Amino acid sequence: QVQLVESGGGLVQAGGSLRLSCAASGRTFSSLAMGWFRQAPGKEREFVASISRSGGRTYYADSVKGRFTIFRDNAKNTVYLQMNSLKPEDTAVYYCTATTRYGFLHLVGDYDVWGQGTQVTVSS
Repeated sequence: QVQLVESGGGLVQAGGSLRLSCAASGRTFSSLAMGWFRQAPGKEREFVASISRSGGRTYYADSVKGRFTIFRDNAKNTVYLQMNSLKPEDTAVYYCTATTRYGFLHLVGDYDVWGQGTQVTVSS
């Protein structure tokens, strides 16, 4: 079973940047597709971005396309989410997640394992 630990969240002003990291252990990292989701208070958990095993394919929610970048380092068993031009509406708990499935993985049910989440707060 894989374990996921996120880090890098915090408080940032609108227009600023943050980089989230997610370290994986317990399973061969390169055998997993990875994703980032977020959940704001009172809202459902929503898809942010996903990346294939090799890193060659990435997918983004329309709300973050052009501002966020997902990438991975299989040698370090880590996936990242670079967030630029942050907006107050990006405020949420961000979750790292992993799956053995293939394809466009954008549903909560597509993923098997979740991290504990890291808070991102963007002030206006």
